[in-house]
Amino acid sequence: MVDRTIPQQPGRSYDAVVVGAGNGGLGAAAQLAAKGVKVLLLEQHNVPGGFATSFVRGRFEFEGAMHLIADFGPPTNKGSVRKFFEDELDIHLDWFELPEAFRLIQTDPGDELDVTVRYGRDNFIHDIEKALPGSRQIVTDYVDLCLEVVEALTYLGESRGHPDRKVLTGKYANFLKTAPYTVDQVANAMKVPRRVRDIFHALWTYLGVPTDRCSFTVFGGMMGKLIPFSAYIPRNRSHEFTSSLEARIRELGGETQFNTRVDQILVENGQVVGVVTSHGERIATKHVVANASPTLVFNRLIQPQSAVPELARRETNARVDGVAGFTVYLGLDASPRELGLNEYSYLIYANMDTPRLYDAFKTLGVPKATASSCLNNAIPDCSPPGTSIVAITTLFRPDAWKDVRPEDYVAVKNRIASGLIADFEKATGAPLRQHIEQVEVATPQTYARYTGAHGGTIYGYEPEPWDSLIPRMMALTAPKHIQGLEFCGGYAFRCHGYSSSFMSGQTAGLLTLQTLLQERG
Repeated sequence: MVDRTIPQQPGRSYDAVVVGAGNGGLGAAAQLAAKGVKVLLLEQHNVPGGFATSFVRGRFEFEGAMHLIADFGPPTNKGSVRKFFEDELDIHLDWFELPEAFRLIQTDPGDELDVTVRYGRDNFIHDIEKALPGSRQIVTDYVDLCLEVVEALTYLGESRGHPDRKVLTGKYANFLKTAPYTVDQVANAMKVPRRVRDIFHALWTYLGVPTDRCSFTVFGGMMGKLIPFSAYIPRNRSHEFTSSLEARIRELGGETQFNTRVDQILVENGQVVGVVTSHGERIATKHVVANASPTLVFNRLIQPQSAVPELARRETNARVDGVAGFTVYLGLDASPRELGLNEYSYLIYANMDTPRLYDAFKTLGVPKATASSCLNNAIPDCSPPGTSIVAITTLFRPDAWKDVRPEDYVAVKNRIASGLIADFEKATGAPLRQHIEQVEVATPQTYARYTGAHGGTIYGYEPEPWDSLIPRMMALTAPKHIQGLEFCGGYAFRCHGYSSSFMSGQTAGLLTLQTLLQERG
């Protein structure tokens, strides 16, 4: 049944409509346009990118949310994202390799640790061995397991749902053994020493799930991409590559439309037949790629709601939304050298008891887990001479903020921001507060208002083993809940992250293209 309150006059028609111009939606629309598909990208905001954006305060242009792009690699050894940008889409930007993987600082008395680790397989192993003499063999084994995870996932993708069992059980046996387990369970089975885990698991906040619940496949895949390929960022913030993607979509013949929210995805007899926008326009299409959570799509956008299978509702309701972001953006009137900041990436934790650190995200205290960056140490001229840009990011469960009264909001966010700045200063020795020229604070409410994300969630569903890469990949070949509907972005099968979102968009575009070609015979 079509909603008869929507005007039924003839309107526009497209082979595919992409809902949302976040990383995944941009990737999907670009891939479809590159293949000659008549595609329309609709975005509720007035600029593309979603979280992948930037903003200006005074003399400083701040990065909205990105810390790094993984799976990119140098021109001589391209990762999937660089291949997609440069070889598939012919988009060439100025990219900067990060100078190190991270500097990890643990601050609890008696558990202090301060170590800097570089990317590159040999560098990564060497730096942990240097900090923890005698650890080379176990670190090497752990690194190689992560690399096997990536190789196996690549093989599964190339097999298009029909892998050779002998190849999997032979070449990728360790991948199969670890697939059902968490990061901690795998580390326990391998007898990885606690101090090695402290360093190796330092990037757990990039996934937002404690290591006792996070799927090892997801974590291993992330590390297996980062360690050999390093990480990169564009010269002009993430807004540069999202704007370039949007422009390329139009150059390739696709259409983009901003300030236009999709209010309904119309379904008849189990098949997508169109969308209805916030302007009341009905646009005909048999294919929709949604850069939005299945929870939103199945519970609100699909019309009529009776078209949503009960199984789809149960699947989405069983999932848990990821954490929300909180960032303090600082424009400082001193150079990184004057501040004593020599690294780009700072991971500052009280300890590596990740379940306890995660539980603290459920309250409005000052979290003792932050992932921060000094942008100038990757892009020296990103701010005026003699200045620097520092961003301090932490996480909260969205519910932690739901009862904050409007009259208390500013005081709460400023208290937390002040605590984060003080903790960064104490850990690094950098006198930030003496040099603040510009400061902006983004809370979960800020992210929610800007992107429409529920509770300011910056990640997709939490990737526990039952709902991680492998189950989601298997679901790609299962019968669809609604024909013509694909998902991309942080909630899609690759899980969250900038690179994962981009590549999920490419996959969704190719799956849509495959169906279109089948329909055309």
